[in-house]
This record gives sequence, structure tokens and C-alpha cells, in this order.
Amino acid sequence: MEHTEEEHKKKNDKTASIVTQAAAQFFERESDRTSMITVTRTEILERGKKAVIYITVLPETREQDALAFSKRKRSELHSYLNKETGLTFVPFIDVVIDVGEKNRQKLDSFRTNLL
Repeated sequence: MEHTEEEHKKKNDKTASIVTQAAAQFFERESDRTSMITVTRTEILERGKKAVIYITVLPETREQDALAFSKRKRSELHSYLNKETGLTFVPFIDVVIDVGEKNRQKLDSFRTNLL
């Protein structure tokens, strides 16, 4: 049975939401608390075979350490997603810094300072 583009988008959106929530819980549990890792969103790519998890980190000075930590934990995160989410297929996981969200936060801060 062929799936329509709309059905694929709906499935990807649902998977992204599940992965975002579970990844946030995983990083909160696994983090050493030297930084705060926030999962901002997840993008599902390659027909559901890959999930890119976007994060922000506070303080920003810990960003590279937190990103390295997140990337090191990908296989554990994959196992966690398999065990905890009920997804029938868990995509390959990648983690990146959400530069767009960082820029949005800076703009918000700039606007607040202008008012």
C-alpha cells in the first residue's frame, strides 16, 4: 500500500515528537549537571531512517562539551528509545546545536533590552 505525502509527514511529525520528549528525558537523566541540555526539536529525514535532534546548552561556554557528550551517548539513547517509546523502528540518531534557536533567543534578548 502506497502512503501519501501527507501520511508520511504525519508519521514523521509523530515520531519527531516522541523522539524529542524521550531524548529530553534521557539527557536530563544522563547529564552530569555541569550544563543544561535542552532538546528544542527533532527532524526526521531519509524517509524515517534518520533523526536529527537539535539542542541548546546553557551556559554557552559548555556547548562543545555538551555536544560531545550527546554524540557519545547516541547508542545509549538509541537503546533507550527502543525500550521506552514503543516505536516500531528507531531511526539513526544525530545531535546538533540548534543555531536557529540560539539566534531567536539573542533577538528576544535584544528586543527586551530596547524596551
